[in-house]
Amino acid sequence: MANEFEIKKQICEIGKRIYDRGMVAANDGNISVKLNDNEFLCTPTGVSKGFMTPEYICKVDRDGNVIQANAGFKPSSEIKMHMRVYKERPDVNSVVHAHPMYATGFAIAGIPLTQPIMPEAVIALGCVPIAEYGTPSTEEIPNAVSKYLQSFDAVLLENHGALSYSDTLLNAYHKMESLEFYAHLLYISKQLGGPKELSEAQVQRLYEIRRKFGMKGKHPADLCPNAQDGKPSCHGCGGSCNHGNNSDLVSEITRRVLEQLGK
Repeated sequence: MANEFEIKKQICEIGKRIYDRGMVAANDGNISVKLNDNEFLCTPTGVSKGFMTPEYICKVDRDGNVIQANAGFKPSSEIKMHMRVYKERPDVNSVVHAHPMYATGFAIAGIPLTQPIMPEAVIALGCVPIAEYGTPSTEEIPNAVSKYLQSFDAVLLENHGALSYSDTLLNAYHKMESLEFYAHLLYISKQLGGPKELSEAQVQRLYEIRRKFGMKGKHPADLCPNAQDGKPSCHGCGGSCNHGNNSDLVSEITRRVLEQLGK
């Protein structure tokens, strides 16, 4: 494993990537890396991710308390969200939070990324749900994200941005990049009359390829909550992958309509 200074340099490099690619503006976004069960490196609050140097990076414990930080720097206010991911996903060693333009647009519109439109996205991400809105820097966001951690490796944050996490910093960043690319393509295809989706059989073949590759992480190929309940996988559910919430909503709407009709 690289030493702490090298990891700090890597965090700065990834910060510059997300800034240069327009995934964050001003001082937005945050990045963290797990060193061990009680030590984590993270980006500071109030600093542009495109202009960091290693001395900016802070070290915190599993509760987000500062272990080491240079004068003038303190951990990101979103550290609670990162710590929840590490607590509930022991396989995760890095977390990236950003505001990529197209993915965040879908999050603001309330549209989860569930449509199977390209093989790479199906294999790498599966589908990407939306965690309910929470006030930044509070426990509301960690609580909302928690519902999806055991089934997905990337989550949209309602009216906020996106979160990705993986076994390495580079892989966590790549998931964020893939997420934004997927959202961008989906947006473009909608402007052109709507995407031609892959068939269920094609999706299942891609899932099988993923399993053969032995790819790490959580994915609908193995863990989709709908599939576990004997329902179609997320890629065929039209966005109802939020643990059955949509079916409850449909039932409630039906009940109210019948009441208004006097039935």
